[in-house]
Amino acid sequence: MSYKIGMVSLGCPKNQVDAERILAAFKNEGFEITAIENEAEVIIVNTCGFIEAAKTESIENIIEVADYKQNGSLKALVVTGCLAERYKDQILTEIPEVDCVVGIGSNDNIVELVKQALDGKKVSDFKEKTCLPLTGERILTTPFYSAYLKVAEGCNNRCSYCAIPDIRGKFRSLPIEQCVSEATELAKKGVKELIVVAQDTTNYGADLYGKPSLAKLLRELVKIDGIRWVRTLYTYPDKITDELLDLLASEPKLVPYLDIPIQHASDKILKKMHRRGTKAEIKDLITKIRQKVPSITLRTSLITGFPGETEADFTELCEFVQWARFDRLGCFAYSAEEDTPAAEYENQVDEQLRQDRSEIVMNDQMTIAANKNEQKIGSEILVLTEGYDPYIKCYFGRSEADAPDIDGKVFFMSSQKLNEGDFVKVLVNDTVEYDLLGEFLEVAE
Repeated sequence: MSYKIGMVSLGCPKNQVDAERILAAFKNEGFEITAIENEAEVIIVNTCGFIEAAKTESIENIIEVADYKQNGSLKALVVTGCLAERYKDQILTEIPEVDCVVGIGSNDNIVELVKQALDGKKVSDFKEKTCLPLTGERILTTPFYSAYLKVAEGCNNRCSYCAIPDIRGKFRSLPIEQCVSEATELAKKGVKELIVVAQDTTNYGADLYGKPSLAKLLRELVKIDGIRWVRTLYTYPDKITDELLDLLASEPKLVPYLDIPIQHASDKILKKMHRRGTKAEIKDLITKIRQKVPSITLRTSLITGFPGETEADFTELCEFVQWARFDRLGCFAYSAEEDTPAAEYENQVDEQLRQDRSEIVMNDQMTIAANKNEQKIGSEILVLTEGYDPYIKCYFGRSEADAPDIDGKVFFMSSQKLNEGDFVKVLVNDTVEYDLLGEFLEVAE
């Protein structure tokens, strides 16, 4: 019997890739994929469990979906992903509407487990995290012209605030040949922008080749016909090499964009976070990056309110933000995660103060971003067209400086009909908050 199956995937792009492989496995077994949740007989909630807000969102989605048992066609509610891996049988106990909980290591057997749930059994299955497949067929949930390539799984960094190593296991890379094979298949499907992701992308290959080998991998990916942009996310500062920067400066397919999570600028806090490197080393790196790759767009993420963060530490962070003038920045209030060392630290910062400090940083960054955008007025930029907005009667897309879902957009007028996935040249003539406004010049060959 064929069942209709729906998917709710939460969290990061790495989790999204897992969801795409799960969907392909069900399609190959004869299930019909549907986006209409009240028609689905099976719904998989692929959860995030990274921080408290993500856990709350995951639980809310599970409870929302459970309502389709009464007001829809739902026969089996399945939970997988990070929350499932982290809380295992607690989910079945505390949310009785759930029929099946699948750890990430059991994803390769998820179809059989769901069939058991459809037969009326309560199912819980957790194989070793290292059993999670690092490659395999996917049904893309991104627009056809853009896709994520997950090149590694897990993390060895053991930052004191982070539960990911316990949830996802030790760092393990996919061999270059398999990365290239998967990327080639994506290109054949029409993918033009390849976004390379891992928990620690700059550590890619260290487990296979004896040293980090991201630059070596990127050299192979840019050779693939059809791929026009290759973008990397989650590049840790201590492993950004001269080889990688020289490649970014010289290879036209590599987008001059680096996402460098630094988390703080106080040496005291960095040490308590178990982060490698000092503020001075981070400043030297940023200076070197901008010297070697003048067109670079730099993104970072920061945490405010980490245990023991004093007013002096926070002031140091704010001064650093003003010095660094990142193009893109996300700042998050510290979330005390159970079973992490930082959750047991003394001098936990008041939750409201954590939030207030985060907002101060983001307000400072908004001014920096606005100034940087104003400097682009009058310039000609390359834009990947994403669609047309009939309400404001203009096209929109992303420039090299914009990663999907986390950065801004470029809105532009055009009397010529354009298609999703077209690369076009746009003249920037105005800005609004984090976005650029402009006019179409020509299709870029």
